[in-house]
Amino acid sequence: MKVLALSTVVVTLAEMGDKTQLLSFLLAAKLRRKIPILLGILMATLANHYLAGYVGICLGSVCSARTLKWIVALSFFFFAVWALRPDTLEENRKFRGSGVFLTTLVAFFLVEMGDKTQLATVTLAMRYESLTAVVLGTTLGMMIANVPAVWMGDVLVQKVNMKVMRWIAAGLFFLLGILALFA
Repeated sequence: MKVLALSTVVVTLAEMGDKTQLLSFLLAAKLRRKIPILLGILMATLANHYLAGYVGICLGSVCSARTLKWIVALSFFFFAVWALRPDTLEENRKFRGSGVFLTTLVAFFLVEMGDKTQLATVTLAMRYESLTAVVLGTTLGMMIANVPAVWMGDVLVQKVNMKVMRWIAAGLFFLLGILALFA
């Protein structure tokens, strides 16, 4: 349960102002079909984070406990710095020619490649070796951050100060890095 909760919190924070959250806003604005968009996000995230978690478990099995502790801590410090940098999304993406679900699935899967939430999934799986808990937690975190972006995107963009959210996320990632060193 601890791994599920931690994975959820880490990815929810990492997703604030992230390019996949921006993609959620964009898809909702352009395609205007919330349920297929949300299902596409869910399926893309499950697939992407399962692969990332599997890679993390494989990497974790070849590292010593001390090395793993430092990799995890340094990863969280890196995520803290990365969280401060606002992501952007190119405006000239074309979504015509395929269904809303398929467009979302492919776009989300590809945009998530090498993203901080995917790397956080690798890091968490390295540390905890519980693929199911990590993938469910990171996927839940992704949905917590993106469902409101799809459902109420226009209102949220005007009400939420993303700069403040990035600073909060950075601070919490830094704290997680410190905790990883002493846990």
